[in-house]
Amino acid sequence: MKQKISVITVCLNVADQLRKTLESIGHQQYDNLEVVVVDGGSIDHTLDVIAYFGQLVTTMVSEKDGGIFDAMNKGVALSSGDYCIFMNAGDVFASNTVVGEIFDRPRTEDVIYGDVLKMNSKGELTLKVAEEPRNAHRMFFCHQSAFVRRAMQVKYPFDIAYTMSADFKFFKQLIKAGATFCHEPRAVAIFDVNGVSNTSRARGLMQNINIVKETDKFTDRLRLLPRLYFTYFAAKRKRR
Repeated sequence: MKQKISVITVCLNVADQLRKTLESIGHQQYDNLEVVVVDGGSIDHTLDVIAYFGQLVTTMVSEKDGGIFDAMNKGVALSSGDYCIFMNAGDVFASNTVVGEIFDRPRTEDVIYGDVLKMNSKGELTLKVAEEPRNAHRMFFCHQSAFVRRAMQVKYPFDIAYTMSADFKFFKQLIKAGATFCHEPRAVAIFDVNGVSNTSRARGLMQNINIVKETDKFTDRLRLLPRLYFTYFAAKRKRR
């Protein structure tokens, strides 16, 4: 039997975006998908959308949470697949066959990640090729393009204290623990780059700075922090 893939979707009051994501998941030509939806207690039509896709959704919960990464941790706890991928409301797969293309054979790597298509305000797509695994000052791939062994997600839950950069800390922890990474040279997801403000970017960069200070040794801090601080202050200037 093919390995089970848990597609975890977190959402809050985003009915239209969730519909798009669930439609994309439903079009995947892979016969061992599990779909877990974690809703933060929506009061719009989000729950109606989940009900509409009732035959697709394996497990769902709707309740208040402590933010997106708390919801993602809940999704992992509710899942039972060999690998997890987070396709949150608004995210879509790059093609209907990409999961099957990656899992056309048994996989053993801890993290399998691909490239991402970025969509601008005009609906134009640009391929962003992921970089090779390394301990860096930022994510070297897009989280929506990554399949992670569920055992690793359980062992290293997202640190919800980092409201914007918990995934950065998670993958940094995996690298430091000697986890195996595999870059698949294909687009896995389409990522909408609209709506990310300079204010949010600066906050995320400061969290990256604090994560480097928390997790890296002196030599790595000396290598990683100068560039992070430079980018942080540049983002701060753009806010003015």
